[in-house]
Amino acid sequence: MSKEIKSVLRMRKRHTPTVQTEAREEDGRNLLQQQSIRDASLAAVIVLLLFSILWAMLSTLTGRIFPWMTLLLGVFVGLAVRRAGMGLDWRFPVLAAAVAALGALISNIVVAAAFTADALGTSTLVILRAVTSMTWPVFFDEAVSSADVVFGLFGAAIAAFYANRRLSRAEFLALRKWQQEQGSDRHQ
Repeated sequence: MSKEIKSVLRMRKRHTPTVQTEAREEDGRNLLQQQSIRDASLAAVIVLLLFSILWAMLSTLTGRIFPWMTLLLGVFVGLAVRRAGMGLDWRFPVLAAAVAALGALISNIVVAAAFTADALGTSTLVILRAVTSMTWPVFFDEAVSSADVVFGLFGAAIAAFYANRRLSRAEFLALRKWQQEQGSDRHQ
């Protein structure tokens, strides 16, 4: 067994002989069993609500609306879906993108209500409770711009990008081996 010489000037090797690259079928099955769309959904909704409140507070505090905050919402939703859902398939990016797009709309509604409440000297909840079918067209005409739509779409794309779990080399090989075993079982 040879001993590695560690040098300060050399970068760490990624694939050393001590790294386990032996992939087992059970490990791949365990990766798929760890997925949870329910946990991912719950985490995404919690992030959405907290982010909407913080965005409204920041906007009323500074007196400015920041449409690029939707991009941050996409990052946070995507990371929450990744962390809580531990997903590997297409459902998790779709969930993250849908929540981020819906979150962009909800956040804009909360921010517009916060500004309206500040102008009228009341609370944001009073404004949100007073919304009727007559106020929605006014909101979409005056509060939502094309920049909000573009930022919302980009936020959804960012959320989808960050939603899936990142696998190590050993996990990837185990998942691939499990999928190959499942494919060979179907053909027999």
